[in-house]
Amino acid sequence: MPETVTGQGTAKTSTTFGKFFLPGPTEVRAEVLDAMRGPMIGHRGSSMEELVARLQAGLKVVFRTERPVYISSSSATGLMEAALRNGARRKVLSLVNGAFSERFFHIARACGLDAVSLEVPLGAGHTCEMLEGALGTGDYDAVTIVHSETSTGVLNPIAELREVTHAAGDILFLVDSVSGIAGTAVETDAWKIDFLLTGSQKALALPPGLAFGVAQEAILRRAERIPARGVYFDLLEFEKNIRKNQTPNTPALSLFYALDAQLQHILSETVEKRWERHLAMARRTWEWVDWMRDAGYELKMLAPEGFRSPTVSCIRLPDGAPTGTEVTRRMKARGFTIAAGYGTLKDATFRIGHMGDHSVDELNVLLGELEGVLSQ
Repeated sequence: MPETVTGQGTAKTSTTFGKFFLPGPTEVRAEVLDAMRGPMIGHRGSSMEELVARLQAGLKVVFRTERPVYISSSSATGLMEAALRNGARRKVLSLVNGAFSERFFHIARACGLDAVSLEVPLGAGHTCEMLEGALGTGDYDAVTIVHSETSTGVLNPIAELREVTHAAGDILFLVDSVSGIAGTAVETDAWKIDFLLTGSQKALALPPGLAFGVAQEAILRRAERIPARGVYFDLLEFEKNIRKNQTPNTPALSLFYALDAQLQHILSETVEKRWERHLAMARRTWEWVDWMRDAGYELKMLAPEGFRSPTVSCIRLPDGAPTGTEVTRRMKARGFTIAAGYGTLKDATFRIGHMGDHSVDELNVLLGELEGVLSQ
């Protein structure tokens, strides 16, 4: 992604791709940024409807769904609120294992719902057994979960957890896959996910500002019986408008042009190859951590095997090592961007966002620089 460096009233732009590994927003190809220069058009006219129809065709492939894919001119947090305001009647069980799953929980409380958190330690994922036990203790009507927890690098087994949820009764399964979609396998229809949402700025490799959601019929039927579901994020309005290839509100048109360009790129690669590339980058990172430990530098993956996200790695630093903030500062001095840990993990960990349009070769360059930084 072009990086702007400001000083003395001037700005310089570097177009070198492959040095920005933040776990969101991720690096965006120049062709996608250039596409945002498209002309302004009326958002209720035929040109907009043609654009949205084209976007729908590509998004359905990415989301593995036959349902419409809603496009919201907002951050993904907006659709987290939409999931709850449209899909929860009274009592919510929130699976919490990091900062963003905790955000889902707090949104439920802010919406006036009786929300209970099922917490596990940072770095852990949720199991079917613990979910089954928790659902047996209360009269829940919705479960919230984050698929790929960007703050810890944990991937939750949403297909299996959805089965447990639906087996427990009339309970909707509401999934945030912000750093999952386009980076790891998600079968929206086959897994019968009641509502699935993501944001534009992660594995889709788009600028921030768009959110996407897929609503199954179950949540729409639920929404019909919830009068206080709001206005901006009313899923029934999304459903009504997308059937006409329109949006409920004025869309972020320039970002729609970027999405159009990026979907063509994703489809040419194929979604399956994209998943494979992300997993290859993740495995390379895990191998590097093991190699560093064998070489005497006690790095450790925060997430255990079987619960690791293919899109973001959270790596624990040994005692006495530079803090996560210091590691990112040193990498910045070398021209590379990664992230410190999130929240309480800020000093003890650092994070690599190996997602979007990055390659293993680019990742290898980053890891080589990291080795130098950690050896200082």
